[in-house]
Amino acid sequence: MKTDTATQSDLEALTALNRDYIHSVQHGDVQRFGEILAEDFLCSNPDGSLVDKKQFLVQTARPVTISDLLVQEVRVRILGDVAIIHYTSCTMADGGQRNGRYTDVWARRDGKWQRYRRM
Repeated sequence: MKTDTATQSDLEALTALNRDYIHSVQHGDVQRFGEILAEDFLCSNPDGSLVDKKQFLVQTARPVTISDLLVQEVRVRILGDVAIIHYTSCTMADGGQRNGRYTDVWARRDGKWQRYRRM
């Protein structure tokens, strides 16, 4: 895929933000989540529940139950001021493997990319 400078810059920013997000998951970094999540952020949990930013931050403050989080097959699609990131992950703290496919939606607001939705 050919990209212009602005798109390449966006791609690099989104790739770094996705790495930050994954690192924050692995380490329960509530502060960083607070910085990169949109105020109207929503997360679809594996159990089917839907939580907002405040609930997600409470959830994140709990002890981490995963280790060696490995993210593979990262695909970033930029559609103007919206970006979709697809990826697979992870390893559980007990050593068992649990793989999942995730889709995250990012929105550029006031020139800044913020995570809007996790599915």
